[in-house]
Amino acid sequence: MRRRTLLAGLALPAIARAQGAYPDRPVTIVNPWPAGGSSDSVARILAQRMSADLGQPFVVENRPGATGTLGHNYVARARPDGATLLVGTNSTYAIAPHLAALPYDNATAFTGVSLLASSPQILCLHPSVPAQDLTGFLALARAKPDGFSFGTSGIGGTSHLATEMLMAMAGVSMLHVPYRGGGPSAQALLAGETQVTFIDLITALPFMASGQARPIGTSTARRAALAPEVPTIAEAGLPGFESSTDFAMLAPAGTPEPVIRVLASASAAALRAPEVATKLEAAGIAILAEGPVEWPGYFSREVGKWGDIIKARNIRAP
Repeated sequence: MRRRTLLAGLALPAIARAQGAYPDRPVTIVNPWPAGGSSDSVARILAQRMSADLGQPFVVENRPGATGTLGHNYVARARPDGATLLVGTNSTYAIAPHLAALPYDNATAFTGVSLLASSPQILCLHPSVPAQDLTGFLALARAKPDGFSFGTSGIGGTSHLATEMLMAMAGVSMLHVPYRGGGPSAQALLAGETQVTFIDLITALPFMASGQARPIGTSTARRAALAPEVPTIAEAGLPGFESSTDFAMLAPAGTPEPVIRVLASASAAALRAPEVATKLEAAGIAILAEGPVEWPGYFSREVGKWGDIIKARNIRAP
């Protein structure tokens, strides 16, 4: 594995020269969420390695707002020359189109470079909530409809949809408090502004360790390797529950195929580089590194899955 990774990294400059010396100038990776969240971490770890491999700066620029759609719109309108890229999450490229009329079409405005990685979310309680596990919390919530508030990264974010799925499966009702990203939503839980929140594992780990947030369930089908003591929500009483935050690199539609090939190769090599893999795995993020060929099928399935939930819950954008 290490030998293949090193060879792939050494081949990247040659690939770039063969495809017209791309990149021949700095590249901006837009993160459509605030600094401090999981997508920001993924983008910055990836950018650092790609800068080293391709010999040009890959600089992360945060353009948050409107559940990530402001950043997406910016990249959709960028020149398709490989100088502006996007690291987005499924909350924007798969969920947002079901909630609002957007100034771009996710299906036609972007070219999928790579499905980069996936992260579980941890359902966390503020320590003031007198429940130690999911069963206890759901009992409290059923006894007190709308008595608890849940924070999210914004209407239509994966943390929002995961909570809507949980409420539907458990038969409970809580008050939604949307924020401008996963980082602010997590901080709101720590401050006691909300009582329950799905937090990406990369963000939740230090708060769990310090006791500032009490974990009661993992969103994915398997327990997180870095938090094996936290049962999955399916194990804890809601069989079939499963949700994750997925990270993808996208380029403006019309970006030349040779540039997409260089980026797909470079991002895959970067994700498999030992230091990158170590950083991501240490944060509980699973590396996927699926390229342009796999993107259309994944994208179609993800759009359909979340669309069904939004319709069933009658979720509307403000």
